[in-house]
Amino acid sequence: MKIGVYGAGNMGSAIIEGLIRSKEVQPSDLFIKGGKSQTAENLQRKLGFTLVEQEERLAETTLILIAVHPDGVLPILDQLPEKITKEKIPIVSVAAGVDLPDMTAILGEDYPIAHCIPNTPVRVNEGVLGISYNPLITPEAKQVIDRTLAQLGTMIEIDESLLEVVSAVAGSAPAFVDIFIEALADSAVLHGVNRQLAYQIVEQMIKGTAALALQSGQHPAVLKDAVTSPGGTTIKGVAALEKNGLRYAVIEAVNETLK
Repeated sequence: MKIGVYGAGNMGSAIIEGLIRSKEVQPSDLFIKGGKSQTAENLQRKLGFTLVEQEERLAETTLILIAVHPDGVLPILDQLPEKITKEKIPIVSVAAGVDLPDMTAILGEDYPIAHCIPNTPVRVNEGVLGISYNPLITPEAKQVIDRTLAQLGTMIEIDESLLEVVSAVAGSAPAFVDIFIEALADSAVLHGVNRQLAYQIVEQMIKGTAALALQSGQHPAVLKDAVTSPGGTTIKGVAALEKNGLRYAVIEAVNETLK
């Protein structure tokens, strides 16, 4: 299956690398239309996908992903070559702030289009992808989209009105987690652990903790209680986090992201 991608910036490159890393998509099956910068060209030298200059080449694809800044989505849709729209090649926009009604107003109510908000771990096939579909999308078009994006991580179909929340929690929160990783590593360095080892310990701990939560299906509070002995060191650390407002800080971070 050939896939077209508009854009090779932060999210576009993450999607491209994730698709290739999945082994389900060969570099030669990716047709990338870059912008004015040299990002796409530099990435092409590294990964070997097909770089296209003429948008008509995207008519050779089975699915088109639009991974550009929000203000670029509608102009792209408005100028799509007739070959693409006539064949009704499914289109997925991964830009926040451009809703399905905005896109169908250009392409038509029955055009197979979806709005997806992924996060950067799609680069390593561990992403979270919130997705909403045009209500009139055909089962065949939806299958094409799902089969492709499932290579990048966990897909969550959700009402489009909640996509911004998914974006804040799954899309922006990796930055919050990175800060938490850095802070934990700093604490280890403070007590004599070298920096590289500190990051290795913390990153593996977070990976393992997430895997345990996913595989056990237990509530996070249950898992927390399992490692907090009465009067022990861990519960003292938990109390310090509560005293310093960790929960409130996290909730406020998401609130600010949604403004």
